Amino acid sequence: MITKIDLNADMGEGFGPWPMGADEDLLKIVTSANIACGFHAGDPDVMVRAMAQAVAQGVGLGAHPGLPDLQGFGRRRMQITPAEARHLVAYQLGAAQAMARLAGGRIRHMKLHGALANMAAEDESLARACYEGALAVDPSIILMVIACTAQARAAASLVAQVAQEIFADRAYADDGLLLDRSLPGAVLHDPEEISARVLAMLGAGAIITASGKHLPTKIDTICLHGDSPAAVTAARTLRRALEQAGIALRAFG
Repeated sequence: MITKIDLNADMGEGFGPWPMGADEDLLKIVTSANIACGFHAGDPDVMVRAMAQAVAQGVGLGAHPGLPDLQGFGRRRMQITPAEARHLVAYQLGAAQAMARLAGGRIRHMKLHGALANMAAEDESLARACYEGALAVDPSIILMVIACTAQARAAASLVAQVAQEIFADRAYADDGLLLDRSLPGAVLHDPEEISARVLAMLGAGAIITASGKHLPTKIDTICLHGDSPAAVTAARTLRRALEQAGIALRAFG
């Protein structure tokens, strides 16, 4: 029976004067924050501001590297070699570490973003290259991986600390991959439905797919996307449901 869990959200995704997401409100709810590193979103000022807010709330800091695609928010696939992926991740992690120091904190975990994450969830060699890039920069970093995917298999083949992640507001296919956002029902919006679904997965110790199939897995952290209009309400509702179920909210590791 799971007695404690981490709640994570992607943050620092604004750019210059254009804000994105409700970082300040979400930081009062989650226990880990994944900060964009400037390639798909974010810039030095946005990164430091988001990290300082996270440090003030005692929230664990993570780097959230993505593909170099500001216009597409890192959600458009690109052709990329394993070597390029390794360098891409190492570069962004280094930037995140520098900004974290300026903000009075440190980067403790790394989570891939968007299309890069989806590609790595399907391609173990690509995932391994990404993680090797991160570990070369910081051998102690915790790799946050999407459970039941090539990400998890790649991380397991390395000497690394790993946190297995499930998604609260995304539907799964039977192979453990996320349903494409363009498909009906791929993104969940109702806070009560999201909470009930998460509690069911924690109780089963498994990902429950859209068809009802159970994929057994260790679960260390739950992702809530912060760029939807109902993000804060969904996060509050989920946290309350977890606490009422006797599950403590704590950063993993």
